[in-house]
Amino acid sequence: MLIFVFDVFFLCLTFLMLAYLARHYVFTLAVLIGERKHRRVSAFSLYQPTVSILIPARNEEHVIGRAMQGMTGLTYPKEKLQIIVINDASEDNTGSIAEQYARTHDHIAVVHRSSTEGGRGKASALNAVFEQTKGEIILCFDADYYPQRDIVEKLVKEFADQTTGAVQGRVTVMNEPRNIVTRLVALERIGGYRVDQQAREKLKLIPQLGGTVAGVRRSLLEQLGGWDESILAEDTDLTFRIRLQGYKVRYVIDAESYEEAVEDLKHYWRQRYRWAKGHMQCAFKHSLKVLKSDKLKPIEKIDGLLLLAIYFMPVLALVSCIASVSLLLLKPPQFTFHLLWSVVPISLYSFAGNFAPFFEVGIGAYLDGRTRAIWLLSFLMFAFLYNTLICTKALIDLTLAKILGRSSNHWHKTTHWGNGSGFVVN
Repeated sequence: MLIFVFDVFFLCLTFLMLAYLARHYVFTLAVLIGERKHRRVSAFSLYQPTVSILIPARNEEHVIGRAMQGMTGLTYPKEKLQIIVINDASEDNTGSIAEQYARTHDHIAVVHRSSTEGGRGKASALNAVFEQTKGEIILCFDADYYPQRDIVEKLVKEFADQTTGAVQGRVTVMNEPRNIVTRLVALERIGGYRVDQQAREKLKLIPQLGGTVAGVRRSLLEQLGGWDESILAEDTDLTFRIRLQGYKVRYVIDAESYEEAVEDLKHYWRQRYRWAKGHMQCAFKHSLKVLKSDKLKPIEKIDGLLLLAIYFMPVLALVSCIASVSLLLLKPPQFTFHLLWSVVPISLYSFAGNFAPFFEVGIGAYLDGRTRAIWLLSFLMFAFLYNTLICTKALIDLTLAKILGRSSNHWHKTTHWGNGSGFVVN
């Protein structure tokens, strides 16, 4: 009986991994086929709504000046633009640096949050100033991001379609040359934004909001009650809340903004741990709603569930290895067992979702003309194994918090040092 249970369990895990494997092949092919077609570059739409840009910043003195420099260079009409920097109880010079720009630019304002109300995460900071926004479209940028000059035009033109509820732009790493960690993060971003997000857009699935370089229709956000402060991944949560309301989420690949990636394994762990735990919270919150929704097509439901489960997969890959070893010890080897066993390493290496499966990264790097970066692909296995530990820890902590009735929403912000400034071209 025990052997039968292990057999069924292992078989189910293998088929689940193969589903992700097939999904990534389809995504990669969809982008490749799309690249071969003639693409006409269209001019920006004449649609120019009022826009509010929100920049939450907590202890970001090393990067906030760079972000504000980029914001002052935006080409969108200033009379239709409002920029609000949220100094979220910073203990450094973040607020004073932002104030310097506010004093010389009428469309820039700084909101200071005290230590008693601030420091509770991005969603809390954004909600705190939502009533002060005047724009029809709300754009969000993290404090370490440096935008293209025409990024607002590229993002807001999608809102000319009244069925569009949110838009996501492309994230590119600016400090990639720093070390091996930043180079691997850059490869992950290439796989995620050059292929994964673009494929969802082309296949009319559900592009995922990334919490930055993103825009939301203000009236819809008001209807939804703002950002959910009980979820660490407020961006993924907002993605599904918007789509479940029947509105589209769009992805604009040529709307690029440049981020400062984490530079060591310690900060990589803290950032990805927060992402993993928050994404798991979204899976528990939205999976059943996705299944029951009458707003989603069947293919959207399948992709939505796979997207929600993506941070569970490294844990399940670990469990599948344990199950397969247990089977090897419990019964003599058989042909079918060896066949299934051979699938595991292939799946383990290539289904890694947000941790950048190697063929998505490889094709993305190729399409971007980044042929020299492809030699790093083999290192993604080590990144995946590291993420397996991160996701396992996140799931254990989230489960214990549920059982013990404790809060699991402590926000660990990512530390930035301004090391990407040397790669910014003004």
